[in-house]
Amino acid sequence: MTTNATETPLIDARGLHTYYGESHVLHGVDLTLMPGETLSLLGRNGMGKTTTLKSILGFVPPRRGEVFIKGVSTAKRRPWQLMRQGIGYVPEGRGIFPGISVREHLIMAARPNERGETPWTMERVLDTFPRLGQRINHDGALLSGGEQQMLSIGRALTTNPDLMILDEATEGLAPLIRDEIWKIIRTIKATGISTIIVDKNIDNLLEVAEKQLLLVKGEVMYSGDSQGLKDNPALLETHLGVA
Repeated sequence: MTTNATETPLIDARGLHTYYGESHVLHGVDLTLMPGETLSLLGRNGMGKTTTLKSILGFVPPRRGEVFIKGVSTAKRRPWQLMRQGIGYVPEGRGIFPGISVREHLIMAARPNERGETPWTMERVLDTFPRLGQRINHDGALLSGGEQQMLSIGRALTTNPDLMILDEATEGLAPLIRDEIWKIIRTIKATGISTIIVDKNIDNLLEVAEKQLLLVKGEVMYSGDSQGLKDNPALLETHLGVA
């Protein structure tokens, strides 16, 4: 692996084979993300998207294959240690803690990045998510679904990550709230933070992410740029149900 920061991938996953018990879920998945890039994971439910994320982050370590984060192997490292390498994680289900206020969620997570910088302060998060400012002392678990998603994203941003991972970014949200979340994702991308997104809104994913990885039963069916996928409507129709 090269040590040049401008050439070293943020994420370099090679030949991942991941199991749940005896169930073989990922079959040789490769994934590379360079600094500043945005990648979407596409596929119907149960195709291995979330498992890919959990394999990268060490929650479900692959039985075969390797993952490198910023050129460093993740083998034998715990998820919290990997997160400390500059990863902000917005999990499916949002991961909001009951009994803890919005303010406490943001304070609890806040830390400088590896370079000692803090571009995403709590104040900046509240400027980005005015709704959270209005509910700053509310129990996070009692917020609406859209507000909880904003809090989960805001909490991840206060870790000042180089990479944001968003699993089911707009799942179950009302259309207006979904639009708001997509605007925030575009804002995050514009700041230069790399992003991996799982979502069901194919149009937005093809627009926001320049790289696409399509999974079918745990295998990579397509890996490339968005235009290449747009130019293959049969692939979209067959595996995503869109023309």
